[in-house]
Amino acid sequence: MSDVIKVKALTKRFGDFTAVDQVDMNIPRQSVYGFLGPNGSGKTTAIRMMCGLLEPTEGHIEVLGLKVPEQTELIRRKVGYMTQKFSMYGDLTILQNMQFMARIMNVPGREMGERINELLVRFKLSTMTKRLAGSLSGGQKRRLALAAAVIHRPQLLLLDEPTSEVDPNTRREFWDELFTMCEEGATVLVTTHLMDEAERCHHLAIINDGKKVADGTPEQLKSGLGAEVFLLDGPDITPVRTRLHGLPEVLTTTRIGLSLRVMIENGGKKNSEWLAQILAGYKVTIEAASPSIEDVFVMATKDHDGKK
Repeated sequence: MSDVIKVKALTKRFGDFTAVDQVDMNIPRQSVYGFLGPNGSGKTTAIRMMCGLLEPTEGHIEVLGLKVPEQTELIRRKVGYMTQKFSMYGDLTILQNMQFMARIMNVPGREMGERINELLVRFKLSTMTKRLAGSLSGGQKRRLALAAAVIHRPQLLLLDEPTSEVDPNTRREFWDELFTMCEEGATVLVTTHLMDEAERCHHLAIINDGKKVADGTPEQLKSGLGAEVFLLDGPDITPVRTRLHGLPEVLTTTRIGLSLRVMIENGGKKNSEWLAQILAGYKVTIEAASPSIEDVFVMATKDHDGKK
């Protein structure tokens, strides 16, 4: 399976600030590739460079076999890009926005009407074509933006935080649509800071402070966590957390409802027996838990000085 995007040592500086720092990425064809990171980590800057909207300070980018920035105009004809903020014209109707985007992306006139109608039905917008885009709900705006991004049947779809400001049902429908597009032949690169969305991806890269700190399939990342995870229950959860805080063997402690999720270092005596010994005298049960992408994210984005 060939790679749709190849990135080597990608770097972007704004004055003395380095937004993206020596990032390498290879994104396989016909996959949903997640780009996970906290707000301000460099995700948007990286994706804007990949579609030619920003010129890199250093590094090499190849998209669909074409070079950025040398062949940016050719790339844009084959790529769909959905920005984090709603970028449709609020004073135009849904239909007018779709017609405008079809012309911009050079959809042939004889195909334009049929393609627009197909997408309006697909994205549940066909009954509101005369509504101004600015009056739409958050979910309706995201559906319109996605429909506009794929108007020209792009081979590659770049989505920047596409499900921000939408309800859980809309998010689920949105992701179902992404996988359908993937099955139809498209490749999807999606940035997110949401752990449940990251779990859905075929492949995942984690970025922090402009640097790629982990990559692999979700299962590969979880199996390579480098820590053991336990779930603690009982009436003494708050004092238990206080007891564990600061121990060098304890990597993180996280409250989840009435339980406490604890990560400790792998190997040796750092296991449930060790934990039970440390917590002798507390009313608490200890059970091993499966690692999650959130656990991977916490481990990968810890401060270099060990802060949690």
